[in-house]
Amino acid sequence: MLISGGKHSSGASPFRVVTGHGAFVMPIFRKVRFLTLSMCEAEVTEVCVTKQAIALTVRAVIAFKVGNDTESIVNAGQRFLSDQDQMSVLTGRIFAGHLRSIIGSMTVEEIITERQKLATEVLDGSAVEMAKIGLTVDALQIQSIDDMKLGYIAAMAAPHNAAIQRDAQIAQAVANQTAAEAEQKSQRTQAEYARQTSIVQAQYRAEVEAAQAEAAQAGPLAQAKAQQEVIDARTELAQREAELRQQQLVAEVIKPADAEAERIRILALAEAEKMRVQAEAAASNNRVALDRMLIDQLPQIVKEAGRGLSGANVNILNGADGLGEMAAGLVGQGLSILDSVKRGLSTPPSPAPVPEENGQVTRPELTQS
Repeated sequence: MLISGGKHSSGASPFRVVTGHGAFVMPIFRKVRFLTLSMCEAEVTEVCVTKQAIALTVRAVIAFKVGNDTESIVNAGQRFLSDQDQMSVLTGRIFAGHLRSIIGSMTVEEIITERQKLATEVLDGSAVEMAKIGLTVDALQIQSIDDMKLGYIAAMAAPHNAAIQRDAQIAQAVANQTAAEAEQKSQRTQAEYARQTSIVQAQYRAEVEAAQAEAAQAGPLAQAKAQQEVIDARTELAQREAELRQQQLVAEVIKPADAEAERIRILALAEAEKMRVQAEAAASNNRVALDRMLIDQLPQIVKEAGRGLSGANVNILNGADGLGEMAAGLVGQGLSILDSVKRGLSTPPSPAPVPEENGQVTRPELTQS
């Protein structure tokens, strides 16, 4: 707020400056006007010629405002209080002149590559003039630089553009190669995984089929094993029955036969002894009477010999013929005994008869006189 009039104007300043608070103003005696302290903007579009005599169209934007100090406010009030829009116009003109001056001392390459340097030099060159009119610049932005279709900037950018495109193509090729390698690696990995999966599945199927086959064979194997055990048990039972029959045969046939043979042998020894005694008696008694007695005793001898077989367990192997042969043997044995007695009566007494293993009695041959 700029207050003018009255007797209290201090020094050369025609205004009393009030910022940030209010003030009491007497009407009629004093006049109050306002000066904006907000940010303002000015655009500059200027054709500048570079050090290489190449014309460029430069577009810039300036952000400025009235300074906060009393001196700057008074200076700005004296110049722009009646028409504050002139601040943007004057600021644009000041910066346009400095742009032409500074760009004229630079090449296109420097302007393109060093825009910040250009902005800084313009700000430094215009700072004194802006301070005189009470303005301060907050920022200067070079928005565009155009060679007005001369093609200089494009030609200047061509090598860099080609290099960038080349690098981009190389990077794209490398990226494509990397992507192809990654794709191939992915396919190999998928193929390897599929192969391993197939192998594992085949192993699982083989194990399942083996287990199923084993389970299917478990029943027949168990049945065969049970049948084998039954056969083994029957074989063992048959062996035991054979051994039992053999033992029964020994007990019922062989041992009784051996006992009967022993009995017959003993009886034969006794009979031989009896005949020896009778022979000795016959030598001193009547020969005819003794012969008669012997003949009468022959049936009894045969009977006694046959009685020993009555209790024996004798197996007849050839039926009726075998039975006849056995009976004929008994009668022949009796006749042989009788004949031996007769011969013994006609000869002197001889040594005692010697029994053989089969129970028969043998004597030395006697010659009848």
